[in-house]
Amino acid sequence: MFELIPFDRKSNRLSYYNPFSVFEDFSRNFFANNTLGEFRTDIKDNGDSFQLETDLPGFKKEDIKIDIENDVLKISAERRSEFEEKDSKGKYLRCERSYGTYSRCFDVSSVKADAITASYENGVLTLNMPKKDNLIPASRHLEIE
Repeated sequence: MFELIPFDRKSNRLSYYNPFSVFEDFSRNFFANNTLGEFRTDIKDNGDSFQLETDLPGFKKEDIKIDIENDVLKISAERRSEFEEKDSKGKYLRCERSYGTYSRCFDVSSVKADAITASYENGVLTLNMPKKDNLIPASRHLEIE
């Protein structure tokens, strides 16, 4: 009765025939913003700190870099491919696993940058980021002159 519908749902091909749909699909897929260059992240507010968790499965701890510069936290990870080396021996029939550099940036102006701690376990990178003390700005009322 119910079917799983893919995220990028195509139009019903049985209702009408569009000879240009091949070109529309090509341009949509070619210029689409695929998310190979970034990864999904959860950020939790623990009151006195933030906890950032991101999934980086299949990466080695040595391939993940965390840099902070000018109140910007950059997490980057690089996955190398062995496809070119093994393909010359004729071992691969199909290679679909992605490789390349993945990165994501975050504003950490409200965080004590020198107190951030990081851990990586079971493909999940976790950052604990304590908040700065003066995080809440003083509120005031302005009179119109």
